[in-house]
Amino acid sequence: MTRGQLRRMADLAREEGHRVRWEEARGGASAPFQTIGGLAGVLRRADRIVMGDPFSRYVQLLLTITRAKDLVVVDDGTATMEFVAQLARGERLVRWHRKGGRPGARDLLFAPVSSSARRRLTPSARRRVEVFSSMPVSEIPDGVTVTANDFAWTRARFGPPTVTAGADMVGTSLVETGVVDGERYLEAVRALAKAHGATRYFAHRREHPDKLRRLAAETGLEIVRPELPLELVARRGPVGRTILSFPSTVVHTLPLALAGTGVRVAVCDIDPAWLTDTASPRAQGFLSGVTGTARDVHRLAAVTSPA
Repeated sequence: MTRGQLRRMADLAREEGHRVRWEEARGGASAPFQTIGGLAGVLRRADRIVMGDPFSRYVQLLLTITRAKDLVVVDDGTATMEFVAQLARGERLVRWHRKGGRPGARDLLFAPVSSSARRRLTPSARRRVEVFSSMPVSEIPDGVTVTANDFAWTRARFGPPTVTAGADMVGTSLVETGVVDGERYLEAVRALAKAHGATRYFAHRREHPDKLRRLAAETGLEIVRPELPLELVARRGPVGRTILSFPSTVVHTLPLALAGTGVRVAVCDIDPAWLTDTASPRAQGFLSGVTGTARDVHRLAAVTSPA
């Protein structure tokens, strides 16, 4: 799904007049070397680099090549909150759901590259760093410029959507990342759908097909696998008058994308009992922070599932 959404976004970029170069960076054992080799020249010549995920090992590796004096991180994911905070504290760049765990062999092998990337993402007299995001940022490193994404382009380009009387639910990949127990998640989705009359479930691009098949069979929800990011899908419509979500990016982005439409975004907190034994020690606090900092959303009580 990630690759499919990227292709559709590439089409939109072309329609907006941009030239797109597609690289299959994971297309076989030699693909990473071909990609890095093919991009080395343009990266060295570029004055400005825009990147989507500073935690990506690919992005970090490519950052060691560039000499650009203007670096821009464009990301509306929850990881942005963690990235900026880690940069402010001078910590190594680690995704929030892996923080607190012991570094693996690959982490140790890649550590010098990650450290180099963090240094390059730290502003200096010779280098400007900007973060463009709709996510709330509390700890802003010295010298970093934060620009708010208000989804003006999305609202101007799509919609307004047709709003239906029912409710839609947004999926999450917290089970796939090992944070939330699969059985507890299934029960929570079932309870929320029943309580609010939800009929559709918009799957996260990383949700496993087996999990989605089981959700459909046991909840009766129609599983929708969006070909575009959910903000664009919802803006194009049709969309339910209520959108149900667990703590995730969409509780911040959908109210902006759907401003003025009358759609209500409701978020259900994660019950601590849903967390797995291997979840990061700070998972509950981070997820609560995602919900607590969201604006223009309705908070639902956590669903209590049987033990």
